Amino acid sequence: MLSTSRVGAAGLALCSLGCAAFALGCERPSAAQDAGAEVANERDAAAIDATDAAIDDVQVEDVTVADVVVRPPPVELGRHEVTVVATRRIVPSDGLPGTITPSASNNNLDVVRFGGRVYLAWRTSGDHFASAGTRIHVVSSDDETTWRFETTLSLDRDLREPRFLLVQSSLFLYVARLGTNPLSFDPQGMSVTELRSDGTWTPLAEVFRPGFIPWRGRVERGQRYLIGYFGGEHIYRFDGEPLEVHLLTTDDGRVFRPINAARSAVLTGGASETDFTINPDTGDLFAVARNEAGDTSGFGSKICRASSADVTSWTCRTDPRKYDSPLMFWHDGEAYLIGRRHLSPTGNYDLMRGGDLTRRAVDNQVDYTRWPKRCALWRYVQGEDRIAYVLDLPSRGDTCFASVLPLGAPGEFAVYDYSSDVNGPDIGWRQGQMGPTFVYRHHLRFSPRMQRDQ
Repeated sequence: MLSTSRVGAAGLALCSLGCAAFALGCERPSAAQDAGAEVANERDAAAIDATDAAIDDVQVEDVTVADVVVRPPPVELGRHEVTVVATRRIVPSDGLPGTITPSASNNNLDVVRFGGRVYLAWRTSGDHFASAGTRIHVVSSDDETTWRFETTLSLDRDLREPRFLLVQSSLFLYVARLGTNPLSFDPQGMSVTELRSDGTWTPLAEVFRPGFIPWRGRVERGQRYLIGYFGGEHIYRFDGEPLEVHLLTTDDGRVFRPINAARSAVLTGGASETDFTINPDTGDLFAVARNEAGDTSGFGSKICRASSADVTSWTCRTDPRKYDSPLMFWHDGEAYLIGRRHLSPTGNYDLMRGGDLTRRAVDNQVDYTRWPKRCALWRYVQGEDRIAYVLDLPSRGDTCFASVLPLGAPGEFAVYDYSSDVNGPDIGWRQGQMGPTFVYRHHLRFSPRMQRDQ
């Protein structure tokens, strides 16, 4: 049996070393928690013992941009030149309804266009870590400047990963339910609310299987998809237990089934957050998965593809970079990715050091948390199964978790993400998680390079 004080010690150590977003928090447990609570899972105890052994001699110092000059990767443009036309803050802003008062930390978000309006959902809380006071606010707008209140979701527990999905003529919003302990990541399942015809939203209801974390809802070539993962509780236990990424569909927004009953899990190993896009002409699939937990292939990301013959049969290669909170979308022959960029000298998450999985996982986390971050645009280099850098969005500190909307003109997109103050100091990621974060809207323009060069 393991007391909460023991869990707290490991959590605090991991926090000082660099646990990832919404993993182990950095607040010491209360005296009452220390005295009374026990954890009955012996595997957790073994994992924490192994982690303690791995971090005993580690010292951590944050790195800021002022400390070191880190050159971005070489730019590798494909079919398009891309420019950031404008950036403005959405949360908080004067355009929000007066009934909403955002907390300091505003992050995990999604946007969708439905019924002539743009709907925005985002998580707000005191900081980035689990809390019973977390809320998911939902607003809508016809101009993306002035917003109307829709609903606020709360369950006296942490809520994350708001994800919209259009099902026939209805709009559904899914959220992940977690625990309340800032020292642990406790995925409990997925809940859904639906926009009624009278403009109200249904109460949150549990759907699908316990422990599932939704990552992205999308409609591709007329097919509804929801991709997510099981096993998130193992990411920060460093116990080597595999995670599973599942590709699902639904007819009614509430009952889900695998795209392929013979292969519900498209990935098994260290992958969690995963997004994909599909070539609208061929039906071929391109995907990027965060491989933070690590497996025999290493750590970082998995770069995957599948043919239209079976979009659940994925072929993947490992990339030592980690594109946190991946968003993928297709435009004019290119599969684009928006994900976090790590501003270390190599840009790699996987340090490729020796040791067992626990030792390597801790080393990677230690290094990753110290460095500043960016929210960046990348592209999937087809035929080579690799990711190429395009540009950074205005961002710093704790950032990314993007969502995208096509605008009226060809090649024009609105990208919503979150970040520490883009006009503030260029702080490290760990400091950013503890401070205020904001929701931003970026206007991106994709200009065909062939036309530009003629």
